[in-house]
Amino acid sequence: QVQLVESGGGLVQAGGSLRLSCAASGRTFSNYAMGWFRQAPGKEREFVAAIRWSNGNTYYADSVKGRFTISRDNAKITVYLQMNSLKPEDTAVYYCAATRGMWLLATSGYDYWGQGTQVTVSS
Repeated sequence: QVQLVESGGGLVQAGGSLRLSCAASGRTFSNYAMGWFRQAPGKEREFVAAIRWSNGNTYYADSVKGRFTISRDNAKITVYLQMNSLKPEDTAVYYCAATRGMWLLATSGYDYWGQGTQVTVSS
């Protein structure tokens, strides 16, 4: 049973930083990719960033390029999302997801999801 547990959300002022963590368990993830998505009230869940466990290749939404960094710790089986220069429009519930597939930019490409962690950026 795959489990993804997010942590690290909270309230931060605009311009501040947060680091989200996603602890994964239940499988060998070497052939998986991990993604971060977010969902603001009244909006669809959208892609933020993704990383492949095997080679560390990363992918970002245009809206977060240069501000967010996704990384992984193989020993801890944990994926991180470092978020800098946060803006009020980054306010959302952030979800971690895992997939063995190739299509990383859409929610439909993922097999497993965490419960989400709230990020609120005040202006």
